Formats: sequence, C-alpha cells, structure tokens
Amino acid sequence: MHLPFKWEFPGGKVEPEEDEQSCLQREILEELDLRIDIIASLTPVVYQYAGKSPIRLIPFIASCVRPLVKLREHRDSAWLAPEELPDLDWAAADIPIVEEFMNWWKVHKQQI
Repeated sequence: MHLPFKWEFPGGKVEPEEDEQSCLQREILEELDLRIDIIASLTPVVYQYAGKSPIRLIPFIASCVRPLVKLREHRDSAWLAPEELPDLDWAAADIPIVEEFMNWWKVHKQQI
C-alpha cells in the first residue's frame, strides 16, 4: 500500500472491456463486497505523488444497493455522514474529490 494510513476512495484500473462506471462497480464489489448504483459523476483528478507516475482518478457518487462491507483489500472502512468527510486525513489526490463532493452534497442532499 502506497499510503497505508491515509483515507482514500476505493477503485482501480479500467479493464479493456468495461466503461468507467462498470469498473467502479466491479472494484467496489471486489474490494468491499458492496453492490452500488452510480448517481452522478464528478470531475476527474490527475495527481502525481513524488517519485510515482501520474494517476487519474475518475470519481462517481454512488448509493449502496446492499450496504454490508467486507474488507478484502483495505485496512479500515467507515460509514460517515457527508459532513464528517473533511475531518479525515485524506490522501492528497483525493482532497479535490472530497471538496467537490461537499459542494455537490450541499446542492443535492434534499433530493437523496
């Protein structure tokens, strides 16, 4: 694990036969044993950690179809209210996603 004590959103590499949404659904199922529905997309983030190749994060907002987490690749998980997300120690690449999500949440929370 590159950043073992930082919070990161789960995800992974898009396989040749899938789109970005299908990739996230597959990765979440593999990593957390969760089934999700995609609600919205956020702005992709390109970030380069020192000494590493650039990464491109393609974030989505999703809801859980079956919210029982089984950690398969992660050290910890947490169910938090959206207002609690900024308090976590996020990996640098994920911070713009948290910020955009918080803005999205302020506008859409009454609809969900």
